[in-house]
Amino acid sequence: MRVVHSSLHTEVADRLRERIFDGALPPGSFLDEVALADELGISRTPLREALKVLTAEGLVRHEPRRGCFVAEVTEQDLDEIFPVIALLEGRCAHEAALQATDADVEALEDLHARLARHARARRINDYYETNYAIHEAIIALAGNRWLAQVIADLRKILRLARQQQLHAPGRLAQSLSEHMAVFAALKARDAQGAEAAMRTHITRQREALRELAHEQRRKVVG
Repeated sequence: MRVVHSSLHTEVADRLRERIFDGALPPGSFLDEVALADELGISRTPLREALKVLTAEGLVRHEPRRGCFVAEVTEQDLDEIFPVIALLEGRCAHEAALQATDADVEALEDLHARLARHARARRINDYYETNYAIHEAIIALAGNRWLAQVIADLRKILRLARQQQLHAPGRLAQSLSEHMAVFAALKARDAQGAEAAMRTHITRQREALRELAHEQRRKVVG
């Protein structure tokens, strides 16, 4: 998997970011610079530059004299981030309801049909990817680059933990129902309804993660 690119550290950051998101580099894992540089066929200089990028994004933490580790998202992090992103994505849904054309709504309808198929088949990874595409589409429809930029930064952090919530009992069906409520409001061009439905959707994601964490702690204690 040798990396060849004009902007080498950017390419390396992209590769490592994807490994973090797909779980190949799980939260808390040590990033062995020697092993990674050897695997990627590069020197440690562009690797260190890439690690600086990921550290600035909050995906990696650097510990003096110890090295770099994949960041772990704490319960406090989630409690602080989710209310903010609920507000931001709620506003995007509001703007999207006002901006969406009939063609935009048609495209969203296709995505939601795909989402429903994945939910019925319990294909969680595919559901998550389609769910992500829907959120991205709504953010794009809002047409506010400042909102999009802040949300993108926060979503990188949440992606370390967000997919776990779909494993909570009953969460997959609940998530689909919430998405359909957002879509129904968008289709009706109900800006306030879309905003409220999106805020509810994001807030319930946090609740599902909290329930899952509680259940995991209960199993450990029990």
